Amino acid sequence: MKKTANKKLNFSIAEIINNSDLSADIQTIGIVKAYGDGVVKVSGLDDVRAGELIDLGNNQFGLALNLEKEETGIVVLGDALHLKAGATVKKTGEILSINVSDSILGRTVDVLGRVLDGRANVPIGKQMLLEKKAPGIMPRQSVSQPLHTGLKAIDALVPIGRGQRELIIGDRSTGKTAVALGTILNQADQDVVCVYVCIGQKRSSLAQTIDILTKNNAMDYTVIVSATASVSAAEQFLAPYAGQAVAEYFLEKGKDVLIIFDDLTKHAQAYREISLLLKRPSGREAYPGDVFYLHSRLLERSCKLNDANGGGSITALPIIETQDNDVSAFIPTNVISITDGQIYLESDLFNAGMKPAINVGLSVSRVGGAAQVKATKQVAGTMKLDLAQFRELQAFAQFSSDLDEKTKAQLDRGERVNAILKQGWDTPLKFEEEVVVIYAAVKGHLDSINVDDIQKWEALYLEFIKNSYSHILKSIVTEKKLLDETEKELIEAIKTFNSMNPKLSLEVEE
Repeated sequence: MKKTANKKLNFSIAEIINNSDLSADIQTIGIVKAYGDGVVKVSGLDDVRAGELIDLGNNQFGLALNLEKEETGIVVLGDALHLKAGATVKKTGEILSINVSDSILGRTVDVLGRVLDGRANVPIGKQMLLEKKAPGIMPRQSVSQPLHTGLKAIDALVPIGRGQRELIIGDRSTGKTAVALGTILNQADQDVVCVYVCIGQKRSSLAQTIDILTKNNAMDYTVIVSATASVSAAEQFLAPYAGQAVAEYFLEKGKDVLIIFDDLTKHAQAYREISLLLKRPSGREAYPGDVFYLHSRLLERSCKLNDANGGGSITALPIIETQDNDVSAFIPTNVISITDGQIYLESDLFNAGMKPAINVGLSVSRVGGAAQVKATKQVAGTMKLDLAQFRELQAFAQFSSDLDEKTKAQLDRGERVNAILKQGWDTPLKFEEEVVVIYAAVKGHLDSINVDDIQKWEALYLEFIKNSYSHILKSIVTEKKLLDETEKELIEAIKTFNSMNPKLSLEVEE
């Protein structure tokens, strides 16, 4: 009996030994030398790679940035309050990446892909590297397709193409975020995925943004990557790269993507904070020497790919905040030199009631004109020059009481063209609607309309065109240009509408 029991026992032990995995699990362990201000100094991580994720314990992670001979400088992603000198950390072997799948649309995530909206985790999809080399010249093609913002002033004067990088720059509270959000709202039926990256903003501001996008059903095609002012500088530094990685996931699927970085000024400031804490040498305005590379390696990843590489695009709208309209400061000039043009919003125009407050003289699009719809180009060809001349003439006319009739007529026309460009950011127009409105202004059909009634005129005019002359809009959409016969019908429609409203002081019906 005892022999049988011993045999069973010996057999079970032998079976356990044979089925056991006795291979060694090698881990590189580091010892914390110092921790403070979100930076950990660690010794012993000899084979760590730059940009590698470090496990700090308690489900907290850090990023290896400084690789020195005796120690490694790690920035903490979150709050590793349990860390102290002598604690151990270990390398994960993973370069920083974010989990992305199609289900990420409509979600708010942090830089590591963790959800912040209180709903279920994003299903496992593809791990997208935060740092990635930008596509070379050969996979790209020139920008040729428009990305309509729905804002007349931008689509007519500084058009944006899919695959372009157009900077939005201006002082605080000049409507920069409003322009970006208006552009997102206008992509509802354009088959464009939108990524909004929040960097260093108040959580209340982000909540308002999410509420606006949700109410307008824009979250259905939008992803929000959040690094608000309450999180660490390291997370604010990584947020734009996380957003770009999300955009590249959809780019690989051949989709067109719009990404908004709001804003890169705070991004540069977060990087400066990290660099100073890591004791990297500082340069102009205390920024590290590679701050230009910080933004160039990010924005160069926005592109338009050729058909052989999927034909997708990433259009970037980075936002930069200036101080007292100073576009010649260090970070603004850096980003201006990287991007393909800028939309300059001026505080004086904003305070004077011009919204969007675009400075026509300083705003430019170096690429988008090639992608601009021919119909828009037909009606707005000389508009930018005319507006610039009007504002110069307007400044000159303040010092003269006696103006000739030609100058008065030019001023009157300019005032009406200027007025027609005023538009609420949350009321985007389709490009064919922009064409018929701008045509009426530049061709002088509003010269007899009271300037204060221009907005009323536009609302009633568009309603009239949609109801009685909808075939004009259909022709513009189909042909992408204003045909001679269509133009004749449009002139007839404008004259008919104006004759129906002889008082010219139009009252919108309640």
